[in-house]
Amino acid sequence: MLYTVVIPCYKSSQTIRKVVEKTMLTFEDMNISDSEFVLVDDCSPDDGATVRELRSLVRDYPNVRVIELAKNAGQHNAQMAGLNYARGDFIISMDDDGQTDPGQLPKLLEEIDKGYDIVYAYYPHKEHSGGRNLGSRFNQWSLSILIGKPKDMKTSSFWVIRRFVRDYAIQYQSAYTHIQGVFLRVTRNISCVPVEHFRREVGQSGYTFSKLVKLWANIIGFSIVPLRLATILGYIFSLAGLIGIIGVIVRKIVRPVTALGWPSVMVSIFFFSGIILLFMGLIGEYIGRIFLGMCNNPQFVVRRIDEHGSVPFLENDHGERFYSTGEKTEAKEGHR
Repeated sequence: MLYTVVIPCYKSSQTIRKVVEKTMLTFEDMNISDSEFVLVDDCSPDDGATVRELRSLVRDYPNVRVIELAKNAGQHNAQMAGLNYARGDFIISMDDDGQTDPGQLPKLLEEIDKGYDIVYAYYPHKEHSGGRNLGSRFNQWSLSILIGKPKDMKTSSFWVIRRFVRDYAIQYQSAYTHIQGVFLRVTRNISCVPVEHFRREVGQSGYTFSKLVKLWANIIGFSIVPLRLATILGYIFSLAGLIGIIGVIVRKIVRPVTALGWPSVMVSIFFFSGIILLFMGLIGEYIGRIFLGMCNNPQFVVRRIDEHGSVPFLENDHGERFYSTGEKTEAKEGHR
């Protein structure tokens, strides 16, 4: 059995080596000898520090492969890039910051051995800010409504899937990827297990509020519920308007001196105009995504792939060893 670990990397030069090596130790403790790591650099804006560390791992470990993206694609698209290059019978995804501790992998692998197709880790207590945790709860609730996610299915970016799930998942080619939506298209044979969420040791999350909203909005591509909601609201407001018109006519007949209020008319115009514009924008979002899909907007762009042997040692006049980074040469103590 080959186990593939996919890790999207973004400004993680100080943490990724610890995550990879700790995962390797966990595999050793579990007597798993056949594993590979697919590390996807999502165009980290740190002057090449993350890429250099990833290439260092390639040089040190023959089972590490690095996929360098030419532009930032986002975490879910980076995960899809990793899935495209994963060769394992089981594929594991985890974060690059150490908050998803590799030492808890046995819980997920034990659960998937029960016959599940996908096993998610979830965190009873998250080491995030109150606002971020509130956003996570809203995300889980909205996914239940929009794509029919089972209410007892708790998710995170720490998961294990079987090979056939990966094979079907990578057939999804849209640039607007939402991993949970993709997986729910493949199977509903899903379980989840509680794990501990650790505090981030270095740096802070790369997710800003706008990025979180953009990621959540990707679920639009997996649901037509918003369009159905627009139809339902259209019926409700039309009925309310009809009832209102009848009421105004009756009132005018009963009390001819009744004056029609200009403020109420303007408020109604503003309210219903806003509703119309909102749903026009929603429909436009769907049409825009269809257009971009027809234009084959890429899900991710691979700039370079580094495998063991592709990051060679160089040697200067003093016998010091170097390894090439492709863009600049970095000194490092050599050991093969």
